[in-house]
Amino acid sequence: MPRAPPPGFYVLSAIALFIWFIIWTRDHATNQPMRGLNSISDPLKLKNQRPDSTVVAAEPLIETASLISPTSADVHGAAIAPKLGNETAKAELGRAAWKLFHTTMARFPENPTTEESAALKDYIHLFARLYPCGECASHFQQILKKYPPQVGSRNAAAQWACFVHNEVNVSKGKEIFDCKDIGDWYDCGCAEEGEDDKKDTLKDHEDLKVEIEREGLMNGG
Repeated sequence: MPRAPPPGFYVLSAIALFIWFIIWTRDHATNQPMRGLNSISDPLKLKNQRPDSTVVAAEPLIETASLISPTSADVHGAAIAPKLGNETAKAELGRAAWKLFHTTMARFPENPTTEESAALKDYIHLFARLYPCGECASHFQQILKKYPPQVGSRNAAAQWACFVHNEVNVSKGKEIFDCKDIGDWYDCGCAEEGEDDKKDTLKDHEDLKVEIEREGLMNGG
């Protein structure tokens, strides 16, 4: 007749089985993400795979890629920077910013493509939104709403920039700048531009009469 199992045999067996189950579960959970990552590197497997955690893991990459193309809300949103209380820093920032702003207009193509005009318009709105002085940025955005950027040509952009600069000067009680001299004040010093071309550009600035409010959506907006 077979001998009966020793006392505690069933208890020890149950404990061993429980420990084995815990170890197996832990290993399974640890290896699962690795299988998911491996499946991403194999496009053939991913194509025939049902929606699971692998697809979810790839979603942040798709969301990040979508941020590359700015939306209208990105370009025309509210000013980002906080208030800048230091008046000395504000004045220094303003001088440097206007130098960059006007030089950018002076370097813009005289006959830009549609894409180049759109890029400059977005740049102007982002310049206003990201300006490191919050109250200055908000004020300039209000001016842009009243006088939209004119980006149909270099001359139009330069004269428009001078006009809105004067709008800021008026609000601060400063002297109005004569826009026909804008080319002299913000000479880019570009080596590839010959003296004859530079004289022609300055003459164009003097002769151009830009109606800021009436130029329309084709060149501004």
